[in-house]
Amino acid sequence: MTDAIQLTHLCGDSAVILPFGAELAAWRARGVDMIWAKDPEIWDQTAPVLFPVVGWTRDGRVRVDGRTYPLALHGFAWRKRFDVAERRDDYLRLALVDDDETRALYPFAFRFEVEFRLHAGALENSLIVANIDSRPLPYACGLHPAFRWPLAGSNAPHAIIFEKEEHADVPVIGPGGLFSKPIRKTPLDGRRLPLEPQMFARDALCFLDLASHSLVFDNGEGASLSVTMEDFPHVGFWTLPPAPYLCIEPWTGYGDPEDFCGDLYEKPSMRLLAPGERARHGAIFAFERKAPVG
Repeated sequence: MTDAIQLTHLCGDSAVILPFGAELAAWRARGVDMIWAKDPEIWDQTAPVLFPVVGWTRDGRVRVDGRTYPLALHGFAWRKRFDVAERRDDYLRLALVDDDETRALYPFAFRFEVEFRLHAGALENSLIVANIDSRPLPYACGLHPAFRWPLAGSNAPHAIIFEKEEHADVPVIGPGGLFSKPIRKTPLDGRRLPLEPQMFARDALCFLDLASHSLVFDNGEGASLSVTMEDFPHVGFWTLPPAPYLCIEPWTGYGDPEDFCGDLYEKPSMRLLAPGERARHGAIFAFERKAPVG
């Protein structure tokens, strides 16, 4: 990580970001390491950034105006080097613009920025999409950070607690990563989703069209990570059991439905951005630890 960029906050918190992929490699909040320690034999990433699609595409391809392009899982931003657009001690903004390589995968002119801002005990992570093309820009974007599980060293059962009650059913992820019409039951009870590694043996749990704008990753022993989402209507949870992490993934879009073969402009969950417009999607991750009683 020779070109890694370190951010620091007056409170002592820190973060490390890699310009390649705009990837969050480390974040330490209130003396606790939050991002998993990457093990290439399990998964060679910590927090890929998803753009201009989220999830799998049919046969690893998309169709735009009658032509086919090899745009595969989660797009290409996580495989591109970003430029530093602005940097301060506790703030970083990285930028990616289209080039010959991206236009061979996704035939649009764009500017995609990733912001990181440290607060006391919290990290704000935003995605900014700008359409510099002459036609509407179809896109989806998302965050994919892998947080340590167990969180803060807890041996107690962990859970996700949503802000509001959500549906317990999630789509089955079918062959090729496509979203199937069949659903699978989760152990979600109202707002609380108890976590067990075997829940992820088949694939991610993808909660679509949330009522909630926030959730909490609770370690069962008084420490928690809250996630507040701005214009991210979906969230995915994923790990590779028994790997010691849980990815909490705010998304604007999701993978191709199994019955979808159409144009990218017509794909469910894609956003359309008019020429000259910008859109911002953000999340604030905040770590808290309750003081012991007595």
